[in-house]
Amino acid sequence: MDPKIFDIKNADVAWCPGCGDFTILKTIKETLAELEISPEKLVFVSGIGQAGKLPHYIKSNVFNGLHGRSLPVSAVIKAVNPEIIIITVSGDGCSYGEGGNHFIHNIRRNPDITNIVHNNMVYGLTKGQASPTSQKDFNTPLQIEGVSSEPFNPISTVIALDASFVARAFSGDIKQTKEILKKAIKHRGYALIDIFQPCVTFNKVNTFQWFKNNTYYLDESHDIFNREEAFTRSIETEKYPLGIFYINPNKKTFEDNIIPYKTDKTPVNQRDFNINKLEKLINSKR
Repeated sequence: MDPKIFDIKNADVAWCPGCGDFTILKTIKETLAELEISPEKLVFVSGIGQAGKLPHYIKSNVFNGLHGRSLPVSAVIKAVNPEIIIITVSGDGCSYGEGGNHFIHNIRRNPDITNIVHNNMVYGLTKGQASPTSQKDFNTPLQIEGVSSEPFNPISTVIALDASFVARAFSGDIKQTKEILKKAIKHRGYALIDIFQPCVTFNKVNTFQWFKNNTYYLDESHDIFNREEAFTRSIETEKYPLGIFYINPNKKTFEDNIIPYKTDKTPVNQRDFNINKLEKLINSKR
């Protein structure tokens, strides 16, 4: 499949020249094309932020919601139609800040969705304030004496909560990121891919070269099914590991656990509406 099938002609792209979001967009299109996923079988869900604009530049079904609220919407869409592929896209502020509570409880439910988080360690839409992942002593127009809080570690958090697929990538490494995305999309259950992505305008510290110099890839000796080992690697900060940290293939999905699919696997949106059954159900609960 040609990646151009996902192109939107004359799209007014609002990202700054050199933004790491451009390579993430390119990588996602190529990944979907190589997996032969058609736009009709795909829904992108996003919140607010520069990362949240990505679905506007890719041909597919799209739901653009409130800041930090993309995950519950994704879970509901998947529950209504488990046959469709859901990709949730947002940034470190949208996911780990405003959406932090949804982020945590989404892991508990384990819906079959792929969650791509653009992590540039700054708020890129609202002019460069510190985000949850900004490093200590990072100076911003608001934190003029430097960030004093410890940065939020999404990888260790989701492993602690036993998320079923946990990975980190770097937008500058298209080949490696593409392979991680393929495995995440194929995975049945919640998959987090935290992608380091340079903000060329508001973050002059965590640059493209900084990410190159301060990351390394987990090698084949890493046991992706060993949760304790994955957690140990996740808290490394001298250099940040990239790749797949952890997979739990034995967790049931949210869709597996809800009543409508216990005896009938037909997607809810394809079922005939029966007013008599609905009345009977309502009356039985009185």
